[in-house]
Amino acid sequence: MAKNTSGRGQRDLTVKVKTARGRKMSSTLWLQRQLNDPYVRRAKAEGYRGRAAYKILELDDKFRFLVPGARVVDLGCAPGGWLQVAVPRINALGEKSGKAVGRIIGVDLQEVEPVAGAEIHQLDFLEDDADVKVKDWLGGQADVVMSDMAAAASGHKQTDHLRIVTLCEAAAHFAFDVLAPRGTFVAKVLAGGAESQLQTLLKQRFDKVANVKPPASRADSSEKFVVATGFRG
Repeated sequence: MAKNTSGRGQRDLTVKVKTARGRKMSSTLWLQRQLNDPYVRRAKAEGYRGRAAYKILELDDKFRFLVPGARVVDLGCAPGGWLQVAVPRINALGEKSGKAVGRIIGVDLQEVEPVAGAEIHQLDFLEDDADVKVKDWLGGQADVVMSDMAAAASGHKQTDHLRIVTLCEAAAHFAFDVLAPRGTFVAKVLAGGAESQLQTLLKQRFDKVANVKPPASRADSSEKFVVATGFRG
């Protein structure tokens, strides 16, 4: 076997990206961060569609809401990483003998490549009667509603914060309609102040409401997740 004489085989190297003609410095820095992100590398190695898969994985490890037999709705499911995590955990493919078989429906504004064991629909969740369509597809109550919905970034921090809070509130009201008693609601929010009304709303309907920043969320991001458990119905 040939020996590595460069001295680089024993440690990870930081990848530096040169600024290409026509590429903004901000884009170059983003690309460099992606190439050096351990969660990005791990997702590629383990077959997940993005690093976001580890956010729901870590949240579920802590709160245990994706259990065999659970009926789940994933709002803003693109590119499908959360679906990939949920399918085996809820036993959507029926691979765990003797365990209840779960069901998961994914919804997103853009087209999403199929995920074995998941039912995926392309839909703008903010359009009229979108919630009615999702409930029809589900055909009954859900045990978990999770939302990773995010509006396109405007570049204005407060505007982006208000947009994502609006999406979270829409997801929460859908959860109130569809969740079975003791159900769970999980949603991404951006810290910024306007989410306090959402917190108050959730505390009126759930036994416990936790605000969590899982390890997979970048430290420099204002992103956090609200996990509301014990829906009162």
